[in-house]
Amino acid sequence: MKKILFASTALVATAGVAAAELTIGGSARFGLAYDESQTEETRIEQRMRVNITGIAETDAGVKLEARFRLEANEDSHANDISGRGPGAAGFAVSYGGLRVDVGNVSNVLDSGDQVDYYGYGVGFTSFLEHNANFNGPATGFGAGSADFTTIKARYNVGDFSASLSYKETRAQAAVANAPGVLGSTAVAADEEWQLGLGYTLANGMAIGAVYSDTDSSGDYWVIGLNGTAGAVGYSVIVGDGDNQADASFGASINYEVSSATSIRAVVSDGGAANADTSYGLGFRHGLGGGVTLAGGVGSKNDNTLADLGVSFSF
Repeated sequence: MKKILFASTALVATAGVAAAELTIGGSARFGLAYDESQTEETRIEQRMRVNITGIAETDAGVKLEARFRLEANEDSHANDISGRGPGAAGFAVSYGGLRVDVGNVSNVLDSGDQVDYYGYGVGFTSFLEHNANFNGPATGFGAGSADFTTIKARYNVGDFSASLSYKETRAQAAVANAPGVLGSTAVAADEEWQLGLGYTLANGMAIGAVYSDTDSSGDYWVIGLNGTAGAVGYSVIVGDGDNQADASFGASINYEVSSATSIRAVVSDGGAANADTSYGLGFRHGLGGGVTLAGGVGSKNDNTLADLGVSFSF
């Protein structure tokens, strides 16, 4: 990640600010992707993301951040391409073990604070992850605008961590035949609360749980366990909720064949009634300089998916 550091006197007029900097970094990928369910089954996959983050820190050690994203990618399986952003920004304040995020930021489940919700994805696009058969309320930071503000607080003390997030989505809805008022509208609100707890064991294994309560979809919970054993990295999650017919199970592993090459496998089951098991197998190979060649093949909802391409960071 490239960093541009300016004197605080040039960027911030507020007294008591010790330093300020602007970081610019991101990632890109391109290659081929296959989706059996589409009319155009094979497409050119492409995406570039640039994150721009402003950071300042007071003399007392309080760190403040603000970030937004620029992004360009394909829009559809017809190989349309476009760019978007800068959209809504996300802000953060941290001191010691406490961090508070506000704005265009991830909730507890999506941020992975306590539960590794996505695991080791297959393919250079991570087209298949171990939450494939889950139906959790995962929303996160993106390049576009949002119709809600997310507030998330996380506190770490030793090997224990706890997170709490809240968002309220408001949408305008037309009211049919409102008495005495022509063309009136009503505001529909959808609140979401999430609470997460996590603990890291002495051997590096981490366990965690997230509970979510959303007006529109009801209660939802996920329990996760992840860690490493020699050359094998593993992650397992189990979850269920009011919006699922059955409990979901997901597992993924990453086996380091060498310092540059790894093999990944994913399986996910349960969730919707009579849902098919999702599974996939892929590889990743580092080419040096932050460039990775990766690919994989898998099945999601009885639909074959595959990709092959390169990704790199800058």
